[in-house]
Amino acid sequence: MSRHRGHSGRRQGHGHGHGHGHGQATPALAIRTTSRTALLAGLAVALVATLVGLVVWWPPGDTVQRSAEAGGPAAQFAAPGVTFPTGTIVKVGPRCAGSGQPDGAGCSTLTVTVEGKHAADGPIQVQVPPEVIDSGLAKGDQVELLRTPAPPEAGAGAAASYSYFATERTGTLTWLAIFFVVVVLVIARWRGLFSLLGLAFGGALVWWWMLPALLNGAPGVGVALTSAAAIMFVVLYTTHGFSLRTSTALAGTLLGIVLTAGFGVLAIGDAHLTGISDEGGAVLSTFGALDFQALLGCALVIAGLGVLNDVTITQASAVWELRAVSPHASRAQVFASAMRIGRDHIASTIYTIVFAYVGTALILLMLLRVYDRPLLELLSTEQLAEEVVRTLVTSIGLVLAVPVTTALAALIAAPVVPDDSVAASAI
Repeated sequence: MSRHRGHSGRRQGHGHGHGHGHGQATPALAIRTTSRTALLAGLAVALVATLVGLVVWWPPGDTVQRSAEAGGPAAQFAAPGVTFPTGTIVKVGPRCAGSGQPDGAGCSTLTVTVEGKHAADGPIQVQVPPEVIDSGLAKGDQVELLRTPAPPEAGAGAAASYSYFATERTGTLTWLAIFFVVVVLVIARWRGLFSLLGLAFGGALVWWWMLPALLNGAPGVGVALTSAAAIMFVVLYTTHGFSLRTSTALAGTLLGIVLTAGFGVLAIGDAHLTGISDEGGAVLSTFGALDFQALLGCALVIAGLGVLNDVTITQASAVWELRAVSPHASRAQVFASAMRIGRDHIASTIYTIVFAYVGTALILLMLLRVYDRPLLELLSTEQLAEEVVRTLVTSIGLVLAVPVTTALAALIAAPVVPDDSVAASAI
């Protein structure tokens, strides 16, 4: 059915209403008052619940400080008096492994001049792992050092000791971030700007609210649902504008988040996952009585946010466009057409989830590959089982969110009929 006929259909007893998402017009559609009220009321309840969660689990400002006083990770990271000065490399020693030189003969070392207030310590030599040499460090590059002052019993003239801590990468990360922002703004323009603002809000919420709340002992799944909902409320409306289409996508996203959390809790408990699969988890376990299974559930929810948002906004937009060109089609017809789009999107997005995991866990997979054990037996290891559960649970939430969002959108965007209860609107 042509777009011209769609507009003529809307002229049969219905007024025009237009919503705008940062410069992009949303087609005016026949929206039943009951459906619109139910959708917005549901989102209002979700918003109130999100705000309540933010307040109830608001972490105290001294969460990390209390960890240090209790001897937790904040206290163990660095001893009193230890500092992290920056130094410039003046000489790179040859790699020990395969260099023909024994350890301790100047191989796999960096000669560094210390900068800042400790510059008087003069050039110092620090041992580094062979892989640091292999990374391509050269004269003039900067590294971060760990400086440990001499103990009091060594006397006033005793020299401090230095060790390698990290390679200074701020310059690379800065130009890469600037290039990313420029590319997004040039290609996506205003939509890209608003997406960057939403991303900044999400990052700030995770760092300053979600992580401290988890460290403070708040329930992992509750914090995950609250964080995810808060991020989605801001990100979706900021990026796509205030409209019923965006609200429908938001409702589908929230339902997908709840489904992901539910299946995640069920799978974690049934698989008896501990939530501690690496050294970081072991260190964090010294913090206090943290529920690592709940933390894993939180990770599952957060991991699925991006792809969930992607498919729900696509499905809502697909229904809106289909309804615009076929205003008299039944809800079932629009749903079926949109689901054909959704199935293609599901297939491509699942590939994204799986291969994203393969890329981030490549070293672990290589290590497991060299073990002389069948793959099915290796799936029971904590590290691999955790990632398999993460991938499958987020994929299940993604797949279920597609028909849920499509059905909601088809229900909201009603066919045009001569009925006084229908209002042509995109708000």
